[in-house]
Amino acid sequence: MEDELILKNIERHIHLEKEEVNLFYSLLTSRSLKKKAYLLRQGEVCKTENFIVKGCLRMYTIDEAGLEHIVMFAVEGWWASDLFSFFTGAASDYYIDALEDTELLQISKPDLELLYERVPKFERFFRILLQNAFIAQQRRINQNLSFTAEQRYLDFITKYPQLEQRIPQKQVAAYLGFTPVFLSMLRKKLSRQ
Repeated sequence: MEDELILKNIERHIHLEKEEVNLFYSLLTSRSLKKKAYLLRQGEVCKTENFIVKGCLRMYTIDEAGLEHIVMFAVEGWWASDLFSFFTGAASDYYIDALEDTELLQISKPDLELLYERVPKFERFFRILLQNAFIAQQRRINQNLSFTAEQRYLDFITKYPQLEQRIPQKQVAAYLGFTPVFLSMLRKKLSRQ
């Protein structure tokens, strides 16, 4: 099952021969996280790229006032890590934890480099992932600067309809830059329209 999900994810962008698939699988490790467990803490170095087989992660910072600012959620079929920390070896500014019991397939940086050498088409795959992540980040920054609160919420529920059902309102509010009370009022207003 987990093999099929990650292979479908990869084969959207590249085609692999059986021996390439076998090499890739040999470089992956499985990891389970219980709900609320950390994958990464601020100040640690992110040592793996992580594919979510089952569950949900969130990546966030905590400001001086103790408020959480959620940068992203990641669910089944998505990749999650602090890319800056992973590629540079610098300490992470982020926390990544599990909002649900989560199953991951991980690849370390040395193993990823080995994969690039032995199966160069994986460079294309991970380049596409990076491009898509960059585009999503740019889009999110633009929305936070130019969209109204209502537009940001409507875009979120349109783009990620399954997430709103899985993630507590407090988490959705932190992702959108709202208080939970404001999000509740916004939902009431929209339900009356």
